Amino acid sequence: MEQLIPVNIVVADRAYRIKIRPEEEEDVRRIMKEVNEKIVEFKAAFAGKDIQDYIAMALIMYATHPVTSGGKAQASVAPFLSEKLQHLENLLSEGLK
Repeated sequence: MEQLIPVNIVVADRAYRIKIRPEEEEDVRRIMKEVNEKIVEFKAAFAGKDIQDYIAMALIMYATHPVTSGGKAQASVAPFLSEKLQHLENLLSEGLK
């Protein structure tokens, strides 16, 4: 059985607990930092939108341009990140209901 560790990631000042492989932790934390930086950039560029709009824009941008943020390390995390992004998107959608 694969050993997974629990980590807390923060997206737009909201914490989410996920389980990842230990060797992915550094990449995941770096990626989440970049995603949060993009959220801040979108908030500055598109004032007046809802926080979920900024989160969606940042995650869509990141998911569709994975090469721009990390090269080789990013390639190994891409399938993992896609799965986690889908999970976050589902959580956000459920929160709106």
